Amino acid sequence: MPRTHRYAVTVEWTGDRGAGTSRYDAYDRDHQIAAAGKPPIPGSADPAFRGDPGRWNPEELLVGAVSACHKLWYLHLCAVNGVTVSAYVDRAEGEMVEDADGGGRFEAFVLRPEVTIRAGDPAVAQALHAQAHEKCFIANSLTAPVRVEPVVRVEAG
Repeated sequence: MPRTHRYAVTVEWTGDRGAGTSRYDAYDRDHQIAAAGKPPIPGSADPAFRGDPGRWNPEELLVGAVSACHKLWYLHLCAVNGVTVSAYVDRAEGEMVEDADGGGRFEAFVLRPEVTIRAGDPAVAQALHAQAHEKCFIANSLTAPVRVEPVVRVEAG
């Protein structure tokens, strides 16, 4: 039976320098993303859109969400299929194209997980990436394709 999950966050703009949005260059793009019981995430726009480069922007958070969702599914599938993962790092990327009118969209995501396994079949470890991709809630919600280019290594020793 399907279950519905709801996620509540608060995004509060903190970039009023005193003049509000009276001009495009009169305000900061800074904000805080918060959820009950969690530390806030300092956010802004991408620096290309007058944002603070020291804060997370929505585009980075989306790429991070795709990568983290894949990782969580992958680790689960490894645990239930006899593959012991000892290390996992993903250097994920997303490509966004901006339209002439300022709008735009992500056109592609690439996940590059590098996995080290301590026990289990490396071929199974490799194949589980496809299953993780099929199950990832975030990837299934996107219109842009998500490509997964995994590398699986066996721990020395």
